[in-house]
Amino acid sequence: APMPGLLKRVHVSEGAAVAAGDALITLEAMKMENELRATHGGTVSQIAALEGTKVEGGTLLMVIRSSTAGAT
Repeated sequence: APMPGLLKRVHVSEGAAVAAGDALITLEAMKMENELRATHGGTVSQIAALEGTKVEGGTLLMVIRSSTAGAT
């Protein structure tokens, strides 16, 4: 998490393929909703926080396995 807040919504599920720019999570911080987007394409291998959870800055929210891993 880039900042402390309330995890309002998870837009993807484990195993989902995502592309750079896809919406992943909506985080409410300071009464504003912030949409966190994928920085690279890949597959969601883990969702580490549940909707409705209060998180601190630096908390792991999701793991995305790169689609270029092992590519030649």
